[in-house]
Amino acid sequence: MAKKSSSSSKRQARNEAQAAALRAQEEQVARDRRNQTIIGVIVVAVVVALVAVVSVVVWRQTHPKSDPQKLDEAYAKVEAAKKPSQATDKGGFLISKNGLNKPVKGAPVVESYMDFMCPGCGALERTTGDTFAALVQSGQINLEVHPMAFMDRFSSDEYSTRTANIIVELAQKDPEHFLPMIQSLFAQDFQPEEGNYKPVTNEMIRERAISVGVPEDIAKEITDDTYEYKDWVRAISDYTPLRSELWNTTGQLKGSMSTPTVLINGKYWNRMAIPNDIDPPTAFLKAIGLDADQVGKAGVMPKVGTDQGPLYPES
Repeated sequence: MAKKSSSSSKRQARNEAQAAALRAQEEQVARDRRNQTIIGVIVVAVVVALVAVVSVVVWRQTHPKSDPQKLDEAYAKVEAAKKPSQATDKGGFLISKNGLNKPVKGAPVVESYMDFMCPGCGALERTTGDTFAALVQSGQINLEVHPMAFMDRFSSDEYSTRTANIIVELAQKDPEHFLPMIQSLFAQDFQPEEGNYKPVTNEMIRERAISVGVPEDIAKEITDDTYEYKDWVRAISDYTPLRSELWNTTGQLKGSMSTPTVLINGKYWNRMAIPNDIDPPTAFLKAIGLDADQVGKAGVMPKVGTDQGPLYPES
């Protein structure tokens, strides 16, 4: 009996030892799992934090904040350059049925910011330019044109700066042909391609000016290579993108300016929100509150008046 009792005690001790070892192993596995989970959480948190930091950096690089000091410094350079006498304080040229800088009372002001190298600007002008011109001639809008020079890097001969300067000089010397010349520069058979630039000489631009009715002596003068307002064009092109009222309000370029940009009574018109099945002239007329059959009818004024912003698309 004593032997059996001793053998039983040994088996019990072994069983208890094995159970204790198993429990210890299970506890170690559980601790390892907990540690791995904690490490995983920490790693995820670090990655999320890094992504957040990178996102903030990218956002700050692509979406400039309004900086009054930079704006003032840029405008000081505008004022230091030789300014065209007919330009507005912010670098525009207002044209109406009454002439240059003679706005029609009661008509909204439509500001159009353009670069003559810009494909989007060309597309907008080719689709909507005739509508703009008809509305100007009938006194239904005052059109304020802002020639910019953002895209010299896409040409080999400073095409943006040259054409902007030529248009500025034309506004000063022959405003009657200001809009026709803009349309001519944006014509499909003339506007150079952004990604496949072929040199456009001043002589070629001179021929365009003469073809729309600019007198030969004026056409020669504005394309004579002196670039009277070159410094001002560049200064205004540095200043303008810092104006927050011109910044895109949606999309990838939100918080920065791109061309073309259109304001109605000083308020941003978000063309990016226009449905694809609405053509630009229709969208613009809806934005100012005018029917297509009312275009060109003197005395029939847009619903936006002189103070309302775009009516379409609805925000």
